[in-house]
Amino acid sequence: MRPQDIPILLKVSTFYNRVIDLGNLGKGIILPEPGLLKKDIATGLKISPSEVTESLGRSAFAGLYDPDRKKVMSQALFEFLQYGLKYTFPQQPGALVRGIPTAHSAKPLADLIQSNEPYVWPSADGTVRGQAIEPLYPTIVQAVNNDPLLYEMLALVDAIRVGKTREVTLAVEELRKRLLVTA
Repeated sequence: MRPQDIPILLKVSTFYNRVIDLGNLGKGIILPEPGLLKKDIATGLKISPSEVTESLGRSAFAGLYDPDRKKVMSQALFEFLQYGLKYTFPQQPGALVRGIPTAHSAKPLADLIQSNEPYVWPSADGTVRGQAIEPLYPTIVQAVNNDPLLYEMLALVDAIRVGKTREVTLAVEELRKRLLVTA
């Protein structure tokens, strides 16, 4: 696996698992959408189409993606994120920089955890000063501008990579909901 495989799988997953909040009912429905093309993934993530093709091939080999149905294997991806991510793509908070909030400093965890130590993806366009967390792939910072669901999922992934026990537990539960994985 390579770091860009995670954002690509999450992008595919968010495309097929869009959830609409039905007002105060607190329930969601799956919104089916037309087929997702590799060029759409590449454009959305600012990654080359050939990298997307190679990534989906690696993910299929790992059992995280079904190329026939063009579907992420949500349970397998969830288990990998929960148990393997922090060992495969470890990260330590770095220097203080200006950037875009991630991990516990971004939604949805920012609503659940109060912290005086924000974590950010370094970016000149950022509005928050905090400890630098290198994103899984450099173009993520631009890619999340137009995809709030992907941004939330990648922030949750970062919480698993760098968080303490409570943050990781909350991030895992939030990812479970977004990947539509049953407990």
